[in-house]
Amino acid sequence: MGEESWEVLERARELADRGEEFALATIVWRQAPSSGQTGARALITVDGQVHGFIGGACAEPVVIREAQRVIRSREARLLFLGTTDTDDPGPASLPDGMLYVPMSCQSEGALQVFIEPVVPVIDLLVVGRSPMVHLLAELSTSLGWQARVADLPGLSADDITERTLVVIATQGHGDEEALELAARAQPAFVGLVASQKRGVSLLEYLAERGVPQEQLDRVHTPVGIDLGHTSHREIAVSVLAELVQHRAAGHFGPTGVERSANDAGTTEATDPVCGMTVTVDASGWSAHTHEHAGTTYHFCCVGCRDRFAADPAAYLTSQES
Repeated sequence: MGEESWEVLERARELADRGEEFALATIVWRQAPSSGQTGARALITVDGQVHGFIGGACAEPVVIREAQRVIRSREARLLFLGTTDTDDPGPASLPDGMLYVPMSCQSEGALQVFIEPVVPVIDLLVVGRSPMVHLLAELSTSLGWQARVADLPGLSADDITERTLVVIATQGHGDEEALELAARAQPAFVGLVASQKRGVSLLEYLAERGVPQEQLDRVHTPVGIDLGHTSHREIAVSVLAELVQHRAAGHFGPTGVERSANDAGTTEATDPVCGMTVTVDASGWSAHTHEHAGTTYHFCCVGCRDRFAADPAAYLTSQES
């Protein structure tokens, strides 16, 4: 593995330690004269920043776009970036699940790129001292989560980050203090183990103490899926079940992951030369454009733009031209 790939992996570790989601793209096969090399890696962030090299001006925009989709869906995908020549393998001849992206600007070169999502480990903080507290931590650890147990007076805001899931199970031993501290820290999730009546009373008390209502509205109480009459330790199972439910629904992703391209104010245009999809920002800008007959066309690279500019009619329908 080359030095650049090691640097990408080091960068990946840094982002994972900070709890950021991203995608890792790896070239698993190439056909010359593609500029990408087999084994090369690149890290793509939620906002489309690239660390590493995964190909030239044609390949990189495609990889960025698909990587952002992988981050949102949290499902890996394998891309075939090839040419649009008639003898090029089309979608029907590729293995199931492989996404075909034509790339005429790479001549006869081609790439296969595997893109996988990297999701940070769940950080769970359980506050309390009962056997249920420790059982919940043990169960979540078996799922590969990072679980911590804390209690008052040792609990502090420094124990909580924006990606922490906090479950308050103090059960009468400093409920108000623990819930206020957790709510004001604005973690990814706050759940309170209490009866519905007790939960409402605590939230009303904190509202009177000046805790902003939007922070109190994020408190889940009583936390846990209703499993009927359960024992004290079985409550840990119901709480974990609710956390898993939220996790599967993508509710614990960092800011921006669930946003679609349209939410971010961008649109997509089709390169009239090679058929590639080009991302256009809210102002109508993309890297390579050409205006013809009052219409702005967007291109994946300079080569496609120049070929179009030389003979627009060759790439437009009679109605468009």
